Amino acid sequence: MSRLTISMPDPMSDWVESQITAGRYGNVSEYFRDLVRRDQERSIGAIAELRALMERAEAGGISPRALDDVLSAAREEARQRGLLNGAD
Repeated sequence: MSRLTISMPDPMSDWVESQITAGRYGNVSEYFRDLVRRDQERSIGAIAELRALMERAEAGGISPRALDDVLSAAREEARQRGLLNGAD
């Protein structure tokens, strides 16, 4: 097992200590191992989601719409989802 040393601002350190005091973790190492585990799971999930989207797109074939129409539709959907503001 490797050993890491990290530095962080006092408010972050206080937060970590509060999580331990509250009984959520036994020590600082457990807290950071959990953070890394969750980040790994999130990354793996994001990759799986991207692969599924790509497979769905490939299965859909080639669109008969012009590129400008596809981009406009994508921008509008992104605006409706709150991913873009009105100027984009």
